Amino acid sequence: MSDRRSFQAFHPFARLSRLLDSHPAGHDRPILLSIGEPKNQPPAFVTEEIAAAATKWSSYPPPRGTPQYNGACADWLTRRYGLPRGMIDPQRHVLPLPGSREGLFFAVLSAVQDHQGAAPPVVLMPNPFYHVYAGAAVAMSAEPVFVPATAETGFMPDYGALDPALLDRAVFCFLNSPANPQGAAADRGYLARLVALARRHDFIVAFDECYAEIYDTTPPAGVLEVVAESGGALDHVLAFHSLSKRSSAPGLRCGFAAGDPALIDKLDAALRVGGAGVSLPILAAGTRLWREEAHVEANRDYYRRNFALAERILGNRFGFRKPDGGFFLWLDVGDGEAAALKLWREAGVRVVPGGYMSEPGPDGVNPGARYIRVALVYDAATTEEGLNRIVEVLGDGVPEDGAPGDGTAAGRAAPQTAAAEG
Repeated sequence: MSDRRSFQAFHPFARLSRLLDSHPAGHDRPILLSIGEPKNQPPAFVTEEIAAAATKWSSYPPPRGTPQYNGACADWLTRRYGLPRGMIDPQRHVLPLPGSREGLFFAVLSAVQDHQGAAPPVVLMPNPFYHVYAGAAVAMSAEPVFVPATAETGFMPDYGALDPALLDRAVFCFLNSPANPQGAAADRGYLARLVALARRHDFIVAFDECYAEIYDTTPPAGVLEVVAESGGALDHVLAFHSLSKRSSAPGLRCGFAAGDPALIDKLDAALRVGGAGVSLPILAAGTRLWREEAHVEANRDYYRRNFALAERILGNRFGFRKPDGGFFLWLDVGDGEAAALKLWREAGVRVVPGGYMSEPGPDGVNPGARYIRVALVYDAATTEEGLNRIVEVLGDGVPEDGAPGDGTAAGRAAPQTAAAEG
């Protein structure tokens, strides 16, 4: 179990380095399938927009963005989620962010400031989880509560099953949909129940939707379309989006939060103290990216090809399933840490052990321990080679306590029946 006093203890890549860096790669051409960093490039017009706004590098980033950028974000939300025109006011409901990760971290800070109870505030998160969630909670002296998101729950956390007394202590809750690492997407019913639960127990939900545009055929549902269907009230709700995955521009550090105006104001206040902001040239490039869709569809085709390769090469191995969204495989190999070490030493393939992205539960079982996360971010030829190396080295998996890691039960997704409300 990680040291819950140290926010750095939850960083999976630091742990991965400790596991692998003392071992030479077992191939003269390593393939790094560990980091979810797009390898295809953003549109060329990004450079053009930044160059055209180059005289504005001398200005500090405007904390609330520009009318052009905020308007592009609001218009995109309206198109993508079929929202009523005018539901999202660009100046009241939208806040530019230097990437969704930074906004998520500061959103926890702004939420914890209002906590008045004697016991530490609680921050709820899925288990497995994106490391920023746990790091933010610990950095703010909050208590992270890890809620299983396993095959048995459709890879979605069942927050509604928690003790009501614990929910009353919660100030913040994370939901990543489509999820990193499992790729599961919450349906509308789940999202509606989670919003209702948050309002009943008075906590904020951060809907981390940064993978919402990477999917095969069915666009994942978003929280804003769900609240629109029930009248459009945005209290207790923040949705986070980014150009990192949608537009293959993680280095741009450009995204936004949208939701409850009071929460947007509090997040803005926190970012003004410790945040970097988004520069005017970057906002100019971001404005055009949010208004342009052709490159996004091209990105989806790029990942469709990779998942088709995975389906052909992996077949039924490791509990393979096509994710609802995102670009990760969540493979049951029996022992994720042993598999990651074996893949690096014998094949020069770097993957993340699932146990590095999750915490043991009260029963001592780490829900990610059997898995590895594989990022399908390279071109088709590199992806094919990487997947073939995985199959050649692992066969049917790495045994755990003598049992073959065939992914039969633990690796298959159950139907999404988990309720956010008990």
